[in-house]
Amino acid sequence: ASIGNFLRRSLRRTGRREGKDGASAAENTPPQVPQGKLGERSSVFYSAGQFFFEYLVVVSLKKMPDGHYEPKITYQFPKRENLLKGQKEEEERLLQAIPLFCFPDGNNWAPITEFTSETFSFVLTNVDGSRKIGYCRRLLPSGRGVQLPEVFCIISCLGCFGLFSKILDEVEKRRQISMAVIYPFMQGLRESPFPAPGKTVTIKSFIPESGTELIELTRPVDAHLEHVEFQALLQRLRPHLILHIFASATLERRLIFLAEELSVLSQCIHAVAALLYPFTWAHTYIPVVPECLLDTVCCPTPFMVGIQMRHLERVLEQPMEEALIVDLCEGKIIRAVGDEEEILPGRLQNEMLVSLNRHNNNNNVHTSEQVNALVSEAFVHFFVRLVGHYASHIKWGRSSSGTFQERAFCKAVTSKSCRRFLKKFVKTNMFSLFIEEAEKSRIPQEGNG
Repeated sequence: ASIGNFLRRSLRRTGRREGKDGASAAENTPPQVPQGKLGERSSVFYSAGQFFFEYLVVVSLKKMPDGHYEPKITYQFPKRENLLKGQKEEEERLLQAIPLFCFPDGNNWAPITEFTSETFSFVLTNVDGSRKIGYCRRLLPSGRGVQLPEVFCIISCLGCFGLFSKILDEVEKRRQISMAVIYPFMQGLRESPFPAPGKTVTIKSFIPESGTELIELTRPVDAHLEHVEFQALLQRLRPHLILHIFASATLERRLIFLAEELSVLSQCIHAVAALLYPFTWAHTYIPVVPECLLDTVCCPTPFMVGIQMRHLERVLEQPMEEALIVDLCEGKIIRAVGDEEEILPGRLQNEMLVSLNRHNNNNNVHTSEQVNALVSEAFVHFFVRLVGHYASHIKWGRSSSGTFQERAFCKAVTSKSCRRFLKKFVKTNMFSLFIEEAEKSRIPQEGNG
């Protein structure tokens, strides 16, 4: 029961405008708050100097009496001691949940001789609302004969997917030599401070027969884009479909993504969520849903989830309300509400379509970082054009706290199609959370009051 409650908490929806005591940040997404004018890239997700990670765990498949294999943690670094009772119980629940997310595809495994290693991630939410990201590398250990895959999972509260992917490359390289070689590398990493955006930290690591290696880990300059890979989305979906998905997300609808590879699911869902910047998806968000939680799609509240293609029939059989179902294998939408083309203001939608088509055609020319910056710019520009005037519609009181004038904000937009979209968008959880933060933090350069 306790593990079930822990998992369900990761699916919990945050309430809209619950007041000072009840208001909470978006679940299962890196925290983002407005840091100045809309569209500024000043948001740094995490301060430098923190630990890179909390745990490295190895999850292996153990054969059960009925012949099935169940995922179990077989290695944990570092071991935690001197925890208070409440902390220990929460940690035990976390450690119980990890195996399900490392092998979300159930326990129908058998020993194999070949397996292409894959990288994916998941997010869990603690009782206190803090979030932990699991960065996973599933691989087949080196050796002769048939074997079972295992997962190396790094648990961290830091959102930097590219950097942790490089760390997992190093872990995999050492695993092919010996488990014993992984420990000193992870110890060196744990003793190193998390670098600031654009900065590099160098880890010294000794490998038998190779000597001491210097491993450089660099964070991107733009902290907002360090958890995203827009190219993964552009490679699988045509631009007009991406805009249909984006439109559905802006109205906080139910979004289901289907693919067989865990890496494709987690990459594409992180990319869709990132299109909403500087807003944050404020509802259920599970890049890879474990098989035992497939009934998530029956949830009456908004969600953004990834499900393996093999479960498509089970998903379609579920009694679900209106949802957008996206097939990332075939690059098509399986089920839609029907109005996706009309949600966004036509002129702005066409501008984004032109921009996406241009970047899509130049995929082989631009680096991944350039594609990220160009795509993000197009969507940030969309929000700047529509809601960039929000600060001038916050009425400031003597206590330096503000009150948002919603009606005047919407009436200030002259375009009928833009106003029609805004009237729906201002009712979303993501806009409310954004405005709540803005009402608390007066920005002097706006010159209001």
